[in-house]
Amino acid sequence: MIENPPKPAANQLENDPETQIRVYSAGLVMPVTGPRIVDGAVAVRGRRILHVGDRRWVLGQLAEAGRPYSEQHWPGVITPGLVNAHTHLQYTDMGEVAQRTYAGFDDWGDAFDIVYEREQGHDWASASARGARDSISHGVTSAADVVTDIAAISALHDARMHGIAYWEVYGMSNESWRAGAREAVVEQLERMPTSPGVGVSPHAPYSLEVQPLLEVPDIVRERGMRLHIHLAEAHMEREHDDGGELWREADAASFRALRSQGVGVSSTQFVDHLGVLGPDCHIAHGVYVSALDRALLRARSTSVALCPRSNAIIGLDEPPVAAYLMEGNLISVGTDSLASSPSLDLLDDVSALHRIAVGQGYAARDLHARLFSAATLGGATALGISMGKKRVGQLAVGALADLAFFDVPVTTPDDTLAHLVEAGAGTCARTIIAGELRHERAAS
Repeated sequence: MIENPPKPAANQLENDPETQIRVYSAGLVMPVTGPRIVDGAVAVRGRRILHVGDRRWVLGQLAEAGRPYSEQHWPGVITPGLVNAHTHLQYTDMGEVAQRTYAGFDDWGDAFDIVYEREQGHDWASASARGARDSISHGVTSAADVVTDIAAISALHDARMHGIAYWEVYGMSNESWRAGAREAVVEQLERMPTSPGVGVSPHAPYSLEVQPLLEVPDIVRERGMRLHIHLAEAHMEREHDDGGELWREADAASFRALRSQGVGVSSTQFVDHLGVLGPDCHIAHGVYVSALDRALLRARSTSVALCPRSNAIIGLDEPPVAAYLMEGNLISVGTDSLASSPSLDLLDDVSALHRIAVGQGYAARDLHARLFSAATLGGATALGISMGKKRVGQLAVGALADLAFFDVPVTTPDDTLAHLVEAGAGTCARTIIAGELRHERAAS
């Protein structure tokens, strides 16, 4: 017979950080999964959110239950922690590559390779750790971090962030895949930290031949992991007239081989044919997509991480933001790395997406709300962490207590949200991850 353990004394419970209740109140609270709350509050117990609502209601609930609490008031805005749906933290020290603009992906790639392959090498572990700290200082609490070098593999884990570290599979031919690369990928997955999450990024359809693109999704899905692929990023990936559907029967070793044969199928249709897309996969960039491509992404429940500032530096066209929104595609937001972006401030990319969407004719009144949702709940959905006990990207009872505090003036809910979306970059003053204070800007 198992005896019930003795109950701790009341004063022990009050002093236990896992049971202490902290109330964070603010001029405006933005749950994302619910209405915006003027003079709102979020009650946190341990790692999780206990209550969200009007400040008087939250305090009343705690008082009625006889639960002691401490309160901190913020005059600005409290939101869920932001989710960076595409980055490479290990390239944090490669900012010199992003100091100029390029004529396209190949031009940028040549400049990137020179810096990446320098003889003195790189301290990828330190660079990725700095990238994680920088991200947190901008209100980012979760990320999709694509990792190419093993030294950078534990950046999210060590920074106690949420998200997924995606091991990148790059530059593999069918022959090298069969000759041992497949086993090496499987072995590497076994060595990766399982916290916060593990996935695989088959780099892009133009950098991998057919066999690895076919088999990587199977390897990932057998293990219950997730996929993340660069797609429709380079000019060569766009669709043009291919003279019919014969490409599906073509015996081509790769997407590049199809292109060399004059076949104009898009990269999105190509990887869909190989079974890459799905609800457990999200893509990065999604610039060169036709209406058919966007329909395929919707049909497969595959989210798109939009990285507009990176696209501009590389010399790509603007992504079809308005079309994605009007057609109902799942979207999220990514900074990409500092090798192709000016900063890891996700709200700078949100602002860029707003400008692009307006320029492309999107006129619905929900634009600000949808873009901010893309930077929070949309990113969590892309990474598969929007539901369950470890859900993020929202201020909701039971969710992990990831909070971002922004120093923006609170007026009306709509105007405050518009300010945050259009001019919120650089305004993060405090970041809390799983109930723990991780960043607080020094008072000026």
